[in-house]
Amino acid sequence: MNKILLVDDDRELTTLLKEILTLEGFQVVVAGDGAQGLQRLTEGGFDLILLDVMMPNMNGFEMLAVLREEHDTPVLMLTARGDSQDRVLGLESGADDYLAKPFDDRELLARIRAILRRTQTASKAANGEEIQFMDLLLKPGQQVASCHGEQLDLTATEFGLLECLLRHPGQIVSKKQLSEQVLGKPLEPFDRSIDMHLSNLRKKLPERTDSHPRFKTVRGKGYIWLEEM
Repeated sequence: MNKILLVDDDRELTTLLKEILTLEGFQVVVAGDGAQGLQRLTEGGFDLILLDVMMPNMNGFEMLAVLREEHDTPVLMLTARGDSQDRVLGLESGADDYLAKPFDDRELLARIRAILRRTQTASKAANGEEIQFMDLLLKPGQQVASCHGEQLDLTATEFGLLECLLRHPGQIVSKKQLSEQVLGKPLEPFDRSIDMHLSNLRKKLPERTDSHPRFKTVRGKGYIWLEEM
């Protein structure tokens, strides 16, 4: 049974979501704000965090910043509809995905299952498999990436994008392919999730010794991981 931490100050909504998610086979723990969410997080064993943005005492962004210092638990942020700034900030801060309120229950369940499927598939991969490319080493079974022996602090989504690109070096990988394979959802018009996650990934990757970028954007087509020059 997957364990979900639901952090939202809307009691009516949390009661409804807990009932829906419980019926779908999830174990749900509720917290009313970011501070309570961090306290609940110490219980451990959570597979996913549903995190509202607007809350008293400690909002979603503040909680996300603190938890990302020690935890790589996937986070699905719940944002106000039409507030693209919240979505951008959430992705920049390390959220794995976002969903605008009000949302359809089926859409929420689909997003949750997509994230869990992605992270759990990685954890079930063969522990002995490794992907080596120049100075980067990936261990998909452990979801660990390192450069020159130093482990990289990547979210589950960032790791998935890196793995996908490294499995196709020198080839253009479309945003559609990345969205479906890594985020587990079809690419929607004007969706910047992939761009934001790759921007975060680019900042976390050490520079190449030859000063060339590790990957680049191919306008209108996607992204390409650059081979040795």
